[in-house]
Amino acid sequence: MSAEQDQIIARKGRHAAIVIAVSMVLWVAANFAGPAMGLAGRYALLFDLAALAALIYAMVNIYQIWRLRQNNQG
Repeated sequence: MSAEQDQIIARKGRHAAIVIAVSMVLWVAANFAGPAMGLAGRYALLFDLAALAALIYAMVNIYQIWRLRQNNQG
């Protein structure tokens, strides 16, 4: 595996990790702040769907990393 490919894979891995971490922190914060601010339950659903979308995006990136590693091993 070349150094350039290693950098690409590492960059994608960091990106996926940041997306997961930030989405979970924001989701937890929204779930604590929502009821305290008196927001309706539909906003909780909106926060849940936004977090789910971020996690799906991260999973697509992780799959791309896996494919890159599979292509570079052979």
